[in-house]
Amino acid sequence: MNTKELLERIEKDNVKFISLQFTDVAGTVKSVDMPVRNFPDAAEDGVWFDGSSVAGFGRIQESDMRLIVDKDTYAVLPWSPEERRRARVFCDVYTPDGEPFEGDPRGTLKRMLAKIAKRGWTLNIGAEPEFFLFKRGNGSGVHPVPHDVGGYFDFSANDEAVRVRTELMEALDEMGLDIEVGHHEVALGQHEIDFRYDDALRIADNILTLKYTVKAIAAQNGLVASFMPKPIFGENGSGMHCHQSLFDENGENLFFDDNDEFKLSKLAYHFMAGQLKHARALTAVVAPTINSYKRLVPGYEAPVYIGWAQTNRSALIRIPRHIEGRDKAVRAELRFPDPASNPYLAFAAMLGAALDGIDNEMEVGSPMNNINIYHLTAEERAEKGIDSLPGSLAEAMRELENNDVIKDALGKPAYEAFARAKWAEVDEHRLNVSDWEVKRYLETA
Repeated sequence: MNTKELLERIEKDNVKFISLQFTDVAGTVKSVDMPVRNFPDAAEDGVWFDGSSVAGFGRIQESDMRLIVDKDTYAVLPWSPEERRRARVFCDVYTPDGEPFEGDPRGTLKRMLAKIAKRGWTLNIGAEPEFFLFKRGNGSGVHPVPHDVGGYFDFSANDEAVRVRTELMEALDEMGLDIEVGHHEVALGQHEIDFRYDDALRIADNILTLKYTVKAIAAQNGLVASFMPKPIFGENGSGMHCHQSLFDENGENLFFDDNDEFKLSKLAYHFMAGQLKHARALTAVVAPTINSYKRLVPGYEAPVYIGWAQTNRSALIRIPRHIEGRDKAVRAELRFPDPASNPYLAFAAMLGAALDGIDNEMEVGSPMNNINIYHLTAEERAEKGIDSLPGSLAEAMRELENNDVIKDALGKPAYEAFARAKWAEVDEHRLNVSDWEVKRYLETA
């Protein structure tokens, strides 16, 4: 849309306030809000803000930054009251010199996507973020109580969770997300809403939209929504499987080859090989919290071992079975990202790893079909060349420190800001005394 078309939409929608949104390095949505009467100038010239207060942005001496509106991301926030109707637009961050700010996560992804655009390629991603709905506690405790007692794909005509999930899907649909399905996940109170694949930038925007929409609608229903990777001990955690494919300028799927056993092209195999080679460093970006590594353990349907397969869901990359006549659906499902990640940085890092595989024509190795990896000993896994993901955020960050491919994909400013934030998180966790430690050691030590 141009500015005139956008202003006409805003007037038609009876919008009173506009939120200009961007993210910090952790993926937290930040917002500069304004009455709609001030928006025409902002839509044309942008809005100045103090970047020194945002994690990963400028220092005090270079704090002035400008938000440039991406007009095509306009959407009304359907939960806002009619008399104070609010809409949002995503923004890119620029320096005072008029250059894209290299520490802007959205700009980081756009820079990586521009690289493949020169080759005539588009990265499509179909993301599957999972989340929990919890009842609000009566006291000050933080231990969550699941909202329902359903299981995987369970349905009940009178299930309150179905009603809330339907309300969520309606709100997301109104905001322009092409919702495919929503269903109950494995754990109590766990849900998943999937939207149709699209180019990586739009999907990253959609993931952020999904997260704050789910939280807003849940709050209106007296619930707490959480995208924490592992909120409940002994239950499955929440992942964000990402189905990936490359398309050319004619809309043809570059991953498809009808002559291959798995219907995969050489390009697809090189793509996967790059992601598998860099998986240990990539983990720091796609599973970026202390809690992420409580999910990435054997036994809870999350991948731990580095490899690919079609029939083995414990593999890091899974190839869904090809359906005749659906060549555009051939894709590689990356299974270890979680919804706590910043989607812009995660997708940029994933693409950086894949491009290294493509450019160096890496070989992916044999699939891990018909292998129960969890039953193999460490020695047997070593014999088969099956490596595992890092077991902690600190271990993953050390891998990232030594991986120039992923660091280059993020860019120096974004990487350095990300590293500072993550090592601070590691140190804070190291010094914290948990409930488990008190219960285990208070009287026995």
